[in-house]
Amino acid sequence: MSKDQSQTGDVVKERVETEKDEPKLYKVVLMNDNYSTMEFVLHVLENVFQKSPAEAYRVMMQVHQQGSGVAGVYPWEVAETKVETVIKMAKDAGFPLRAVIEEA
Repeated sequence: MSKDQSQTGDVVKERVETEKDEPKLYKVVLMNDNYSTMEFVLHVLENVFQKSPAEAYRVMMQVHQQGSGVAGVYPWEVAETKVETVIKMAKDAGFPLRAVIEEA
């Protein structure tokens, strides 16, 4: 047996690290209007975005005072579903509350 053949079992192959791209994230932003009640916006933030009452109140006040507020940051498919849910809930409740998607 040659020297090369006896060494084949000792060769260590380097592991090739595969790079995993994290999914791109998007912000779901609630837009202020003059008709949706603060209670309804709180309801949406607590039930659709799973915010605590205190966090929901903070975001709701930001929407009310600054014109918009970030409800959450998600991958595209989740953000899209959340926006659709908000729009349907608002329509069913008779409110014009809008939610939009922005790049995070």
